[in-house]
Parts: sequence; C-alpha cells; structure tokens
Amino acid sequence: MMRRQLRAFLRKLISDQSGGEVLEYVLIASLIVVAAIAIIAAVGSKVAASWTSLNSSM
Repeated sequence: MMRRQLRAFLRKLISDQSGGEVLEYVLIASLIVVAAIAIIAAVGSKVAASWTSLNSSM
C-alpha cells in the first residue's frame, strides 16, 4: 500500500511542470551570488592592501 502511494507521488512530482519558473529564478539568483562573491574577493584584496598601507604610514 505504502509503495503504491510512493510511486503515485513520484509520478505526480515528475510530471509536475509548475516548478520550472522557480528553477530559472534560482539559477539566476545563484549566478548573481557567484558574481558578487567574485567581485568582493577581487576588490577585497585591494581594500586590505590600502588599509595595510594606511596603517603602516601612521
């Protein structure tokens, strides 16, 4: 009985196509996050170098 319900649930889940838009939004958001992390990492080292330079000049 439980196995039949699980199969029916999985069939319904696989055939459901309403989640496609959500998946697209998740992919776009993840690309934005990856780009933001890359930019922060690139700029972060320059900012740290500036602070180090400022600190040593004091």
